[in-house]
Amino acid sequence: MSVVLASAADPSLVKQVFNFDDYGALLSLERNSVIAGAVLGLVCGLISAFVMMRDLPFAVHGISELSFAGAAAALLAGVSVVEGSLLGSLVAALIIGLMGVRARDRNAIIGVLMPFGLGLGVLFLALYHGRATDKFGLLIGQVASIDSPELSWLIGISVVVVAALLVMWRPLTFASLDADVAAARGVPVRLLSPVFMVVLGMVVAMSVQIVGALLVLSIVCTPAAAAYRVTASPVRAAVLSVLFATTATVGGILLALGSLLPITPYITSVSFAIYVVCRVIERMRGRTRPVKVAARVPAPVGAGVHT
Repeated sequence: MSVVLASAADPSLVKQVFNFDDYGALLSLERNSVIAGAVLGLVCGLISAFVMMRDLPFAVHGISELSFAGAAAALLAGVSVVEGSLLGSLVAALIIGLMGVRARDRNAIIGVLMPFGLGLGVLFLALYHGRATDKFGLLIGQVASIDSPELSWLIGISVVVVAALLVMWRPLTFASLDADVAAARGVPVRLLSPVFMVVLGMVVAMSVQIVGALLVLSIVCTPAAAAYRVTASPVRAAVLSVLFATTATVGGILLALGSLLPITPYITSVSFAIYVVCRVIERMRGRTRPVKVAARVPAPVGAGVHT
């Protein structure tokens, strides 16, 4: 015990975790990383609200495994890792969206895809003989190495995702709260599912570039999971989710500048801390069970609703 405490108090060890020497110069060098974190926080926060509303955290993990496989294949082939990651995510999202309409079927499909995707990724990385940091980055993220072309990709995908969510927002919320009633009101529920999964796949592909395939849940699921602990309103939950996700990504990046550790532990730790605080607030309000998504159904949607 004394050895552990002594190690924790070691100034050199603390310096590896938090090092603010030349912080201003480092911040200017990592400007792309901070911008990428802010963009990712906005997009992940928005879609996180629907991920929790539609009970899809397991799907996020399944998509991330195929995204990892696509990125690893691209790394081996010497092409853009971003494009490979995006292709893998979209393939997984389409399979889950088209074949997994019911929750039971969807979970079974994800359970089959996850080990397959992870196995493919490991195979491609084993065949790759380039830099070890490139391999490691696919699993735990490599935000510090984001260049201008990758940032442009990130912003471009974000614009598409936000636009798609704004168009789908009302019918998707309706279908997420009560799919049967939404279908009876003319909402194309069966079409919304694969379309949303494709949008989710794009977000997961973006997230893998920042936090890696193993920890993508921390910014795609945790923000809304925390938000729904303190509010039952889907709109307020979405706003809080964006705030939480942005705080986790940008805050994690700012804390990690100058340290010798990967950036991912900082992002995941901030995200988890936010969730814990929300749980404490929930308890202080006297609640004994998680906040349910408000069952207030939107106004009737006509048969002409389009996604």
